[in-house]
Amino acid sequence: MCRFIYKLAGKIRRAAYRIFWAPIIKGSFAKCGKAVTVPRGCRFSGIENIHVGNNVSFGVGTTVLTTKAKLYIGNDVMFAPNVVIVTGDHRIDIPGRAMASVRDDEKLPENDMDVVIEDDVWLGANVTVLKGVTIHTGSVISAGAVVTRDVEPYSIVGGVPARFIRKRFED
Repeated sequence: MCRFIYKLAGKIRRAAYRIFWAPIIKGSFAKCGKAVTVPRGCRFSGIENIHVGNNVSFGVGTTVLTTKAKLYIGNDVMFAPNVVIVTGDHRIDIPGRAMASVRDDEKLPENDMDVVIEDDVWLGANVTVLKGVTIHTGSVISAGAVVTRDVEPYSIVGGVPARFIRKRFED
């Protein structure tokens, strides 16, 4: 009997998330296309700076931290679990000031930079994408990679920092 109640409670929680919370999250994006999947466990900071295209699937545990900069996600993008995207960082060049005390209006333009993920991209599990990066169309980012610079179209990259592995297709 306890197992039945536990299963029923889980189904109710999943249904409540799908019916109530997921539409609220998607409605909070600056732009949200059709067929966007946001599973439980995703976290968004600065959600009003996130632009999402059509047919985007976020993985469980995806974390997106946007600052003044924006995140643009194209169409047909797949996120595996635990992807992290960060569009900004701290200013570290003011002598005698704690980094945490620097206000947003004191940041330099290079401290907050847009991230662009174009169409038909797959980000593997535990990928981290840092500020100012563009991941071009058709690219694959292998699990655990830390993307610190732009990724060419139809490339497979991996590692820390992410490096070119090969093209997806022959020329």
